[in-house]
Amino acid sequence: MIVLIAHLKGGVGKSTITVNIATELQRQGRDVLILEADPTVRTVSNWAKDREENGHPRIQCVQQTGNLHSVLKDLDKRYDVVLVDAAGKDSKEMRTAMTAAHVLLAPMQPNQTDLDVTESLVETIEQARDFNPELRVLGLLNRASTHIFATDVKDSRAYLDEYPELPIANTVVYDRGAFQKCMDDGRGVVEMKDRKAMAEIQLLTQEVMAW
Repeated sequence: MIVLIAHLKGGVGKSTITVNIATELQRQGRDVLILEADPTVRTVSNWAKDREENGHPRIQCVQQTGNLHSVLKDLDKRYDVVLVDAAGKDSKEMRTAMTAAHVLLAPMQPNQTDLDVTESLVETIEQARDFNPELRVLGLLNRASTHIFATDVKDSRAYLDEYPELPIANTVVYDRGAFQKCMDDGRGVVEMKDRKAMAEIQLLTQEVMAW
């Protein structure tokens, strides 16, 4: 199974979501590989290196740029799940990965800056489906406010209802300190003590794999 984690905008939390889904899949006993498709930022490969150096179970991470279609088709035969972490922009890597992926997971923060890109993202998805009509798409509200009176999730869902081509996950991932901590030392939140963060990733992973 190939899962592409991508968006046209940077800073939406793609790499954090990628490594946490990978860690949960590994915990489940799945053979998982992360393909880092950003030629300029090495967030995931640095995390994987820190993970191994800190004595946590190794998660295979490779870097690849350019046309990813054939590479992903080959990796799909060798691993249970291949997670692709694409750059936060429109790129050759993202577009060619869309032609091979089974699922596109599109994280976005519940704020107007991220939501304003939705129309362009939907257009890109529709173009990819000309080559991969079976591509399943799932949006994710990420880094949502934990404030008890916050309405960012509700407001964002109402806005995104105008784009049925981009269904939104039932799971919401909130802005929790555990997510930054896990990136610092090569862990996933499922290996930490924040039960709320752990539950969010476990539910999200279940939803993505079922999608």
